[in-house]
Amino acid sequence: MKSLGKEYTVAGEGFNRWLVPTSALMIHLCVGMGYGMSVFWLPMSKLVGVSQGLGKSLACPADMSFFAQLFTTECDWKVVMCSVVFGILFFMLGTTTAILGNWLEHAGPRKCGLASCCCFCFFFFMMAVATFTHQLWIAWLSAVVGGIGLGLGYITPVSTLIKWFPDRVGMATGMAVGGFGGGAMVGAPLAQKLIGFFQTPTSVGLWQAFAVMACCYTVMMLLGSFTMRVSAPGYKPAGYVPVNKGNMVDDGHGGLIEASAFNVNTSKAVRTPQFWCCWFMLFLNVAAGIGVLSMASPLLQEVFAGNLIHMPGVPFDQLTDAQKGQVAMIAAGFTGLLSLFNIGGRVVWAALSDKLGRKTVYFIYSIVGAILYASIPTLASSLNLLMFLCAVCICISFYGGGFSTIPAYLADLFGTQFVGAIHGRLLTAWSAAGLLSPLLINIIRDVQLNAGVAKAQAYSVTLYIMACFLIVEFFFALAIRPVNSKYYMTEQEVKEAKAELEDKVLAAQASGVVPKATPTSAGTMIICWLIVGIPLLWGVYQTALQTIKMFS
Repeated sequence: MKSLGKEYTVAGEGFNRWLVPTSALMIHLCVGMGYGMSVFWLPMSKLVGVSQGLGKSLACPADMSFFAQLFTTECDWKVVMCSVVFGILFFMLGTTTAILGNWLEHAGPRKCGLASCCCFCFFFFMMAVATFTHQLWIAWLSAVVGGIGLGLGYITPVSTLIKWFPDRVGMATGMAVGGFGGGAMVGAPLAQKLIGFFQTPTSVGLWQAFAVMACCYTVMMLLGSFTMRVSAPGYKPAGYVPVNKGNMVDDGHGGLIEASAFNVNTSKAVRTPQFWCCWFMLFLNVAAGIGVLSMASPLLQEVFAGNLIHMPGVPFDQLTDAQKGQVAMIAAGFTGLLSLFNIGGRVVWAALSDKLGRKTVYFIYSIVGAILYASIPTLASSLNLLMFLCAVCICISFYGGGFSTIPAYLADLFGTQFVGAIHGRLLTAWSAAGLLSPLLINIIRDVQLNAGVAKAQAYSVTLYIMACFLIVEFFFALAIRPVNSKYYMTEQEVKEAKAELEDKVLAAQASGVVPKATPTSAGTMIICWLIVGIPLLWGVYQTALQTIKMFS
């Protein structure tokens, strides 16, 4: 469709830029459910057993091949086989953003958002088919498509928001990436309630839950895609005066210019040392954060064990199944609390980076984070639950902040013209860390346990390694300097890039498809913020309920 082009999404005079974050959140609250997919693994692992009235998983014969289990309808999949879907999703996220990030800059957010909607919602529909027919191979293949939708949906709003908010770049990226973190906070409890609504004595209720969520996500993502607007070339908000906030850079001639007042194209940006310093900063930040996220629930259960249910001193292995179930419920509340700090960190730390400077907040992530990671084993061994929770939650806020600050940092270093494509290339660090860090953690834990280390102490070495990751991150942050002016686009190249879009906008306006003025009504603003605000508040409420259970 012709109207999907970028020139047809440029906002006219009178458009309120505060409408753009709502469009971004509509997309990110949906694709962010990629974080919450783990709620499906256990129900997926007992589809056959429940359908036969057993009420639990029906294990496959020991001699059944791995390949046969992908197609069988006679026995249940293992949880680990189901969780492969998660790995595929996030591997494809990084791959997609690296390959298609440059396409986004030319295609515009409407076309990219629509492509994301088609791919991600197709994945949920196919998950319904996979669970209805009990064909795991369908789930795996559809996860490839879903990962493409995840990647496109993740980067679609970022560069758009940066160009709308040159005065608050960190806040803008924090709102967008914070919405991605909120996707699991809203989607996970929604999925659990849908499964509970549809389940029967002979049905898990899973395929129906997938189908309903696919429909909801389709409506929400389409709404976000078609309400997204890009700013006119050279847009500056009224009254915007650049201020030195620690993000000024050398112009190459002994003077200072505002960060983002120049542009570096994608192919040149990835050849600079600054890009690779940012890549390793994100890699180490994610590796450490995923380390805590992946071990937080079992760490809480195995270290604090009986202390969580008023049975002080009773180790985890001596608890009954019923007591372990109580402990697991409390750990679920802990996981929700971490999700809340993950989201809050994305918004708060990114916004603070506008005031403190990007490098300063990365120093905070690395120095304070390393101290906290190294202190967690001591806090755990002393059974100081409150201090343990505070340390872990702050660490997770740094993890979220690292995600949301990096697009703003890239805009400071390389300009805003191609920040979406550059950010897309950088997200390969996320994929690499997501694949390597959990593997490293599991290997270290197994080695510890095989050496006779108690479960409660089996995480200490891993946490010290995570602290070392953040110490190394500090040196990469320290090494970042302004980009050499030889990489900048010339004024003529920038003018040609802007003129090309301006000509297309004028042609679109002349055709009558795009009005020259599109004032935003107060009613539209209120409705759009309610659409994203109500699900977020509900997610916070559900998280708060689980957190209260942990302390009650």
